[in-house]
Amino acid sequence: MKMNRLSIVLLTIVMFGAGSLLTACPGKDKTGTSPKDGADKGKPDTSVEKPVEKTMKEQAAEFLQQYQAEYARLEGALTSAFWKAANSGADADFTEAGKTELALRTFHSSPEMFKKIEGFLAAKAELDALTVRQLEVAFLAFKENQLSADQLKTLVEKGKEIEKLNNTFRGKIGDQEYSNNELLKMLATEKDSKKRQAAWDALKQVGAVTGPKIVELARIRNEAARSLGYANFWDMRIRLQEHDPATVMEIFDGLEKLTAEPFRKAKAKMDAQIAKRLKVKVGDLLPWHYDNPFFQEAPPSPELDLDVFFKTKKEQDIIELAVKFFAEIDLPMDDLAAKSDFLERKGKDQHAFCITMDRAGDVRMLLNVKPTAQWMDTMLHETGHAVYYKWIDRSLPFNLREAAHIFTTEAIAMLFGALAKNPLWLVEAAGADARLVNQKKAVILEQRKLEQLIFARWAMVMLHFEKALYENPDQDLNKLWWDIVERLQMLKRPPNRNAPDWASKPHFTIAPVYYHNYALGELFAAQLRAAVARNLKHGGPVSEMSWKRKEIGQWLIKSVFAPGMTTPWPRFVEEITGVKLSAAAFAAEVGN
Repeated sequence: MKMNRLSIVLLTIVMFGAGSLLTACPGKDKTGTSPKDGADKGKPDTSVEKPVEKTMKEQAAEFLQQYQAEYARLEGALTSAFWKAANSGADADFTEAGKTELALRTFHSSPEMFKKIEGFLAAKAELDALTVRQLEVAFLAFKENQLSADQLKTLVEKGKEIEKLNNTFRGKIGDQEYSNNELLKMLATEKDSKKRQAAWDALKQVGAVTGPKIVELARIRNEAARSLGYANFWDMRIRLQEHDPATVMEIFDGLEKLTAEPFRKAKAKMDAQIAKRLKVKVGDLLPWHYDNPFFQEAPPSPELDLDVFFKTKKEQDIIELAVKFFAEIDLPMDDLAAKSDFLERKGKDQHAFCITMDRAGDVRMLLNVKPTAQWMDTMLHETGHAVYYKWIDRSLPFNLREAAHIFTTEAIAMLFGALAKNPLWLVEAAGADARLVNQKKAVILEQRKLEQLIFARWAMVMLHFEKALYENPDQDLNKLWWDIVERLQMLKRPPNRNAPDWASKPHFTIAPVYYHNYALGELFAAQLRAAVARNLKHGGPVSEMSWKRKEIGQWLIKSVFAPGMTTPWPRFVEEITGVKLSAAAFAAEVGN
C-alpha cells in the first residue's frame, strides 16, 4: 500500500496573481551612472517609469516555484513523522504525524491559492503543457481541502485515532493476546473448526472498537465533501483521483460479468478441497474455514503448498532474493533496502507499505517478512512500488514526481508480486527445485488463476460496500456487508452474527475510497504483461516468459516510471499498452 497524498496548508509564500505588476529598474552603464547622467545632468527628470505587467506564463511559473518548494518542505516533515510512528507505535509519534498531516492539509486549504490556480487554469491556453499539468494536479490537492481549520483538524485527528487502533490492537482468544501474523498462521494450519473460528473472530475484534468511529468519520467526511459540492465523500474521492465515476462502475460491471463463471467453477473446486481437508461438509463451510479473514487471498492448494519453496529459507533470504532479482533486470534496489525496515517487532505497524520520503532518492519499505510464499509476494510487491518511485524523472516538478496514477503503481507492484507464483520465476530467481516445479507446474498456474479471481471478487466487495457506506452511513452496515459478500464472494454469512466485521479492514481509515485502484491495477498489470510479451516477441503464454531480462527493467524505466504524473491516466494506459483500460486482458488470463 502506498501512502495517500491528497493533502493541504497555511499560506506562507508570496502570491503572484494575474494583475501583479513589477516596477522596472533603469539600466546602469559601466560607470554606474544612468544614461541620463551627462548631457542632461542638472535637469529635472520628469519621466515616469511605467510598470511592466508579467505574462500569464511568468506569473504561473513564479507561483508554482514557491508552491512546489513549500509543498516539498511540508511533505518531507509528514513522511518523516509517518515513518517514525509506523515503526514505533508510540502515542507521541502518532500525535506528531497528525500535526504534520494537518499542516500539509492546511497549506492546501488556502482559498487564495486555490483561486489563483483556478485563474491560471482558466487561462491555460497561454501556458505550456507541463505548467498546465502541475496546476491540474495542484487543483486536485487543493479542492478536497477547501475546508475550515476546524474541519481539517477533526478529519485528521479522528483518522489518526482509528489508524493507531488498527496498528496497535491485538486480538484475543480467551485472555491471550495474539499478533495478526500469529492469528493468520492459525487460520493457515489449524484443522479444528472451533479453533479456526476463534482465530477468525480474534482478527475481527478490532472492528467492534473501530466500527462506530469509522461511521462517525464517514458522516464528517460526507459533510465536508458536500460543502465542496460533491454528492458524498465517495463521489469526491473518486473524482479527485481523476476518475469518472461512471467509467469506474462500467469497468467493474464488466469485471463482475467476465469473472462470474470462472470464479464460480474455481470456488466450487476449492470448496470441495477445503471441506475434505477440514472434514466438514461443503454446505457447512463458513468464513473461518478459509485461510484469510476476508477471503481476499487463495488458500494453499492441497496438491502443493507454495510455502514448500521457501520453508528452508530465513527472513533475510526473502529480502536478498528480491535484491538480487531486481538487480538482474536492471532495477537495482540495494540502496532502497538499506533504508527500509523488513522484520517484525512489537509496536511496529503489522502491515506493509512503501513510501517515498522526499520524491527523490529516499524511498523506503516497511514489511514484517516471514519465509513464506505470501511474504515473498509482498516483498516483490512493495519493491515494485519502490523501484517505480526511484526512477521517476527527478527533474520533473515536485508534484509531478509521482506515479501516473495510484493504480499504475499498484499495477507495477502486482506485476512483480505475482512472480512469487510463477513457475519459471521460482526456478530462475528463487532457486526452487526445478524437478518439483515442473511436476507441479499446472497446479501452480491454477493456483495463480484462483488468486486472481478471488482478489478481483474481493475488490468488488470493497468498491460496492464503500460506495454504499458513504451514500448512507446510517444504514445497517453489518447486514449490508454480508449481503455484498454473499453475492460477490459467494460466502455464507455466519448464523446470527451482527458485528461490524467490515470495520476490521484498516483501509477504510488509512486509504479511504482507494481499494478500487488495486483492482484497476490488476487490470493494468494484465495489459502490461501482454505489452512486455510483445516487446520481447514472446509467442507463448505470458506465464512461460522469463522475467530475468534487463530489457524489461529498461523499458519500464523509460516508458512507465520516468514520465511520472505528466500524463492523465487514460491516455497514459493507452500509450503504454495500446488499448484502453478494461477487464479484457485480465479475463483472458483467468478465463481459459
